[in-house]
Amino acid sequence: MHNVMKNVGTLMIFITLLAGCSDMDEPSSDPASASSSDQASVVENEPESAVTETQDVEPLVVEISTHVTLRSDRRLMVEGESNLPDRTQIRVIVEREISRVRWQARTEIEKGHFSAGPYGSGSGLPDGGYIVRVEVDEASVQPEAVQARIGSQGQHLAGKLVSQSRHGLGQIATYSQRFLVGSEPRQTRDQVEVQESPGIQTL
Repeated sequence: MHNVMKNVGTLMIFITLLAGCSDMDEPSSDPASASSSDQASVVENEPESAVTETQDVEPLVVEISTHVTLRSDRRLMVEGESNLPDRTQIRVIVEREISRVRWQARTEIEKGHFSAGPYGSGSGLPDGGYIVRVEVDEASVQPEAVQARIGSQGQHLAGKLVSQSRHGLGQIATYSQRFLVGSEPRQTRDQVEVQESPGIQTL
């Protein structure tokens, strides 16, 4: 009887040890720890891709210049230069300062140049002050090749001509220049550059 009890006790200890080993071998099923591990992995991966995109594309400091030509019918032609990529879609606007009447045309940049016009009514532009404005369309409507250079939100654009879009569609670029039509120069303290075409001065 004593031997039987001793054997039973030994068996109980053996079973207890096996159960303990079994618990140690099982992987943790705690969802909190698994979720924490996954989250840490995601957080580590995100900055890596952001850094890669920033390093791959250099900022583009936007440069735009224009000059205007008054035709024999007193309608206006606008030509310009820019370092923006070929096929960049732009809008060229001519506005009369007094009346705020405006004419506009869409065009694109090719090999660093663009042109638009003629601007004005059939009777031509009356004498006075005007503003020529060049607006670069949002990146979302630009060709894919242009987006690859300036960014899908225009984030790679830089310089004094760059600002945030009023519609919340990223960064855009805008250039403007004042000029005069007519033989009588306007009294101004601004530096005046006389163009080749008679009757036109830029301020």
